[in-house]
Amino acid sequence: MSENATDEPMYRYNARLAQDIETKWQKIWDDEGTFWAANVNGDLKDGKGRNAEGRPSYFAMDMFPYPSGKGLHVGHPLGYLASDVVSRYHRMKGENVLHAMGYDAFGLPAEQYAVQTGQHPRVTTEANIANMSRQLHRMGLSFDNRRSFATIDPGYVRWTQWIFSRIYDSWYDETADNRDGGKGAARPIAELVEQFENGSRPIPGFEGKTWGELSQAEQADVLNDFRIAYISKSPVNWCPGLGTVLANEEVTAEGKSERGNFPVFQRELRQWSMRITAYGHRLIAGLDGIDWPEKVKLMQRNWIGESHGASVHFDVDTPAGVKDMEIYTTRPDTLFGTTFAVVSPEHRLLADVPAEWPAETPEMWKGGYATPLEAVAAYRKAAEAKTAKDRVDAAGEKTGLFTGLYAVNPITGAKLPLFTADYVLMDYGTGAIMAVPGGDQRDYDFAVKFGLPVIYTVQPLPESGDDLADYEGKAPFVSHDGIVINSAVEATKANGEPLSINGLRVDDAIDKVNAWLESAGVGKGTVSYRLRDWLFSRQRYWGEPFPIVYGEDGTPHLLPDDQLPINLPDVPDYSPRTFDPMDAESNPEAPLSRNEDWVKVELDLGDGVKTYYRDTNTMPNWAGSCWYYMRYIDPTDAEHMVEGAEYDYWMGPNHNRYSGVEGGVDLYIGGVEHAVLHLLYSRFWHKVLYDLGYVNSSEPFHKLFNQGMIQAYAYTDDRGQYVPAAEVVEGPADENGEPTFTWNGEHANREFGKMGKSLKNIITPDDMYDNYGADTFRLYEMSMGPLDESRPWNTRNVVGGMRFLQRLWRNVVDETTGEVRVSEDEPDMKTLKLLNNTIADVTVEMEAMRPNTAIAKLIVLNNHLTSLDAVPRAAVEPLILMLAPIAPHICEEMWNKLGHGESLSAEPWPVADERYVGQDTVTAVVQIKGKVRAKLEVAPDIDPAELERLALEAVADRLGGKAPRKVIVKAPKIVSIVPAE
Repeated sequence: MSENATDEPMYRYNARLAQDIETKWQKIWDDEGTFWAANVNGDLKDGKGRNAEGRPSYFAMDMFPYPSGKGLHVGHPLGYLASDVVSRYHRMKGENVLHAMGYDAFGLPAEQYAVQTGQHPRVTTEANIANMSRQLHRMGLSFDNRRSFATIDPGYVRWTQWIFSRIYDSWYDETADNRDGGKGAARPIAELVEQFENGSRPIPGFEGKTWGELSQAEQADVLNDFRIAYISKSPVNWCPGLGTVLANEEVTAEGKSERGNFPVFQRELRQWSMRITAYGHRLIAGLDGIDWPEKVKLMQRNWIGESHGASVHFDVDTPAGVKDMEIYTTRPDTLFGTTFAVVSPEHRLLADVPAEWPAETPEMWKGGYATPLEAVAAYRKAAEAKTAKDRVDAAGEKTGLFTGLYAVNPITGAKLPLFTADYVLMDYGTGAIMAVPGGDQRDYDFAVKFGLPVIYTVQPLPESGDDLADYEGKAPFVSHDGIVINSAVEATKANGEPLSINGLRVDDAIDKVNAWLESAGVGKGTVSYRLRDWLFSRQRYWGEPFPIVYGEDGTPHLLPDDQLPINLPDVPDYSPRTFDPMDAESNPEAPLSRNEDWVKVELDLGDGVKTYYRDTNTMPNWAGSCWYYMRYIDPTDAEHMVEGAEYDYWMGPNHNRYSGVEGGVDLYIGGVEHAVLHLLYSRFWHKVLYDLGYVNSSEPFHKLFNQGMIQAYAYTDDRGQYVPAAEVVEGPADENGEPTFTWNGEHANREFGKMGKSLKNIITPDDMYDNYGADTFRLYEMSMGPLDESRPWNTRNVVGGMRFLQRLWRNVVDETTGEVRVSEDEPDMKTLKLLNNTIADVTVEMEAMRPNTAIAKLIVLNNHLTSLDAVPRAAVEPLILMLAPIAPHICEEMWNKLGHGESLSAEPWPVADERYVGQDTVTAVVQIKGKVRAKLEVAPDIDPAELERLALEAVADRLGGKAPRKVIVKAPKIVSIVPAE
């Protein structure tokens, strides 16, 4: 680049000078604590030794990164730069800004590297953190580095385990008043135990017994069914290829693992789960009060999937007696049209199928098996080998078998053949459905295949122009709205009373059936969710150990808080045992199980020293990221997860003019890909802690901003192999006007998409620092387009930002001498108007997080100053202040050279003088006999009569005191005068 040329002036702003300026100011910021945020109390003071002292707070943060060994490329910092610009802007508005960065350091890549090399994941991770921290620091990000931490730090792990302990030690009381004014809240498990002890709540499964009569194991089982963190015994997503179980959110729509793309199977294993479904409605309702993109709110609402319907109980006669089958339906009005029922292959009712087929069972129902026992066992095994996606795929073939059992319709008394089919999942609803082939396509297809009857219970509305005859024998009528038919009995099975919903609209019919279900004691109106409880166990080494031990009888015991943190032990092998990806019969084997000295411990938990066994699973990496935002408030606090007064100052309800009653972080920037993972999990944990009184606001993040993606060109040779993008040469256009490309003289093909190492098109921030400096890099990324849109990277365009900074530098500093060259004269009217309009406009753009348009306006102002004979200090200093959040190093240097001893980071943001704010002036030309005799600077909307008056005054001496014969006014630009003869 030209900065290496020896003939350049000594003080020209180029990459070499930029690097010197940037490292100089970064050291000053570090030494002086320029970006230290001040807490209300304690040792976390600002750089001047002050606590908050009543200053308004502002908390801005990014979704913290996983420290990859690859480091950063130029696409990664877009969000970090955006939050930094916002943070610097708010400091200049006089606010006490908390802006820090931590590292989400538990993750599978480090563990996989440990498996391959034997190097402890901590060594790998800490080296990656050091490199990423260096890259971020060199970018000039205004972090309070005293508050940095990683989720793997023992002090942080302690509090993650502490939060798990609080969640484990709580239950969701649907009758409790919550702090939002509604019903339902997490309460300490001790309150539930007290209700069992005093008899105010019956003990499920042990009616007639007192709490004290139950064994410790029995008590643990009862409480497990209530705890928010509980041991689940339901089917899980088992991934043999990874050797671990996965949460639903970690399984793709194709039934594969999100990481590795391995097949995922349904297996019944004992795993930790979290009862996030208890918060389903509150998680939806809470979205109304926070400032998030609508697309993210919609994604969460759809993922939670709240639906209103009814639970209905059917009696099933089995060899072991009458059993209850509960189903959930959104259409209880269609109970009259139920002709069969279906349960998941994992359903508990299948433990009681008969030994022989009932008489007259059609052969097509038997699947070729001699007995129901053989049929069900074989079908269950086949279902386990399928992915969840395959099982529910609407386009797939519907398979199923008769179980030999019948369910009794509680309204009609009809005996419904009970099938098992793999499209019914045990972890969705109750694992059982009533099938209404007249109103559901999947049920209709199943009924046709197995020769089951179809009853239509809804017909189209008369005014719809539709006719039920068009559907009968061909397809179901699936509309929610219509007129109910074929839905009346003189005496219901459950209570003998007549019931008819014929002639009603569907919604009215639903209300009537729900009322009947409750009165008859066979069901009730209820709410269901698509959301499943959060699977919280991982068969991995690199994660937080659970603060749980098990007695010899398998009963779980929570370890006391004073034993936290539970640190990871050394193990001979870091990898979970993996299996053939298609081995659905395999079982998890966690790495921690290989350290027997750690697993088996002697403890006194209140009733003498006994032998206990630690849990060998670890928490998912989501655990640490669920609550990290609160730890920035004081990462060294050994007494509290977060101290109350500090929380209220930074995150409490109405803590500043931006936050509402929901409180939370003022600005959270991150990718939309976390909408139903991290963001949903964080809201869930936060609401539990809110219910239990540990935090005072109901939401963790008040404003969410999703940044776009930086994309780049990649190039392949004619074999399809990627070639280094930096070495590709652009050639002349082809016959279609499209550019051509070569690499090493050979033809190359261009494609557009992500930036990645495998695509050989990565450009790192280090490249930018070396060739242009951090400020030019920052300026380019912020000027590329709207922050929330994806944009193409083009290194050739970076130089434009450098030229703008060079022009600004020359307006302040003499390139030859390094001396300041600004004028102390007052700006002229045109400059004042442009300056104050720019201040007003840039302030609006910064408030709206539109730095790209703010930069465009600053360039216009700087170009105007460049055109002047001398640049007024009064005009260039506000320009420097407005540019400072975007290009802070060069602005600090110019500010210093202009005679200011303090960093501009806390200088007041410029305020426009309203006298000069408005439309810019235009130049009006005054002509006499076609020759220009005067020019006037006037408002664009000037009244023609006023413009005429001003024009005549301006040329009065040329008219000799005589009134003109004619004046033609074309406001606001031309006044033509014909003088008197």
